[in-house]
Amino acid sequence: MLRAVRPWLAAIALVVAAAGTAGAVDGDDDPNVARDPSYVSARQAIRGGQYTDAIRLLNEALARDPNDADTHNMLGFAFRKRGDLDRAFSHYREALRLAPDHRGAHEYIGEAYLMAGDLARAEEHLAALNRLCRTRCEERDDLQAAIDQFKTRAGSTR
Repeated sequence: MLRAVRPWLAAIALVVAAAGTAGAVDGDDDPNVARDPSYVSARQAIRGGQYTDAIRLLNEALARDPNDADTHNMLGFAFRKRGDLDRAFSHYREALRLAPDHRGAHEYIGEAYLMAGDLARAEEHLAALNRLCRTRCEERDDLQAAIDQFKTRAGSTR
């Protein structure tokens, strides 16, 4: 009986996990990495949807370390969530200049390109993630899902 239930429990767990990540912030939650306190507070603000506060805090962190790719990536995320794609792109590009293999920045800039209606550029970043990810890769999977959803919506508007 228990063996018959296990697949269902696993499926339910996946659905619950996917639903719980809708507002999640991917990336650099490595507890072994020392982080600027403003950066840590900004991530909490982002999780709470407080993007203006997060931008202020991330700018404080960036003032102390202007070459931190994670901070630029999170600034891009916060600006994208506020609908300011120009600033989002600027920070994502800087994150990728500083760390060309930054998986989170590839995912998020790809999602920003989808918001701008640029499927081809989003797919370029998906291709980069395909090169970077040899095994399970949440960033690649999330961008692939966003691209699939974009294509579905585009197909239904024709």
